[in-house]
Amino acid sequence: MPSTMTAIIDSHCHLADPKLIAEADAVIERARQAGVTTIISVGAIGTIETDRLTVELAEKHPNVFAVIGVHPHDASAADPARIAALRELARSRKVVAIGESGLDFFYMHSPADAQEASLRRHLELADELGLPIVIHCRDAETKLVEIIGESGMPAAGGVIHCFTGNAAAAREFVRLGFHISFSGILTFRNAGTLREAAREVPEDRLMVETDAPFLAPEPYRGKRNEPALVVKTLEKLAELRGVEPSRMASITAANTRRLFRIPERSA
Repeated sequence: MPSTMTAIIDSHCHLADPKLIAEADAVIERARQAGVTTIISVGAIGTIETDRLTVELAEKHPNVFAVIGVHPHDASAADPARIAALRELARSRKVVAIGESGLDFFYMHSPADAQEASLRRHLELADELGLPIVIHCRDAETKLVEIIGESGMPAAGGVIHCFTGNAAAAREFVRLGFHISFSGILTFRNAGTLREAAREVPEDRLMVETDAPFLAPEPYRGKRNEPALVVKTLEKLAELRGVEPSRMASITAANTRRLFRIPERSA
């Protein structure tokens, strides 16, 4: 396990989720004890209230930062009023990115055209505010590449969170300018294709996350996830890349700080 002296960053979780928010302070403290010094908490799921709660948590905790947006599952709600509300929330100095937006053609909780329209609005908002974009993509890599090709990447860059594709998809997203973030899925026994992709992503584009409370890594699969467990994903990524966990912690933390413009003293 990485030394607790090594800065580890959970680049994507959902502290305002009902499964975590009631004990958010304790969750953050357990993460600190595990060596996770900085947490990027994403709103996006549900109503704008989730984003507000996420920003409030970030403003309360020095080493928690917020990402705000509308999840693809709720894309039909990404109307001009919702985008305006996000723009207002983004005035907080603790908001470091827009998202998670993107495309989910697996669950299809919102129609494809609504998801595409929402994604374009998020890309425009991120570019307008000078912030990176956090992207959710499931069974929609081709369409996502097409839309990014048409709309362009925000100047501040972006990340494909909880990447689940193959090496070819990873290479294409890197070509477009994205970072690639790996979740606990990387530890699953049936994730051979994903592990192949993890070996190929350039070192300066690697990030790790929990997506808590979802996707707990082995040996906790099926249980509630939380930021402290990002250590398990970090260890697996280090093993796949043939480096020490402490070295991988330094790599992924530096990449996350650079993308989200978080000073090193805050990590």
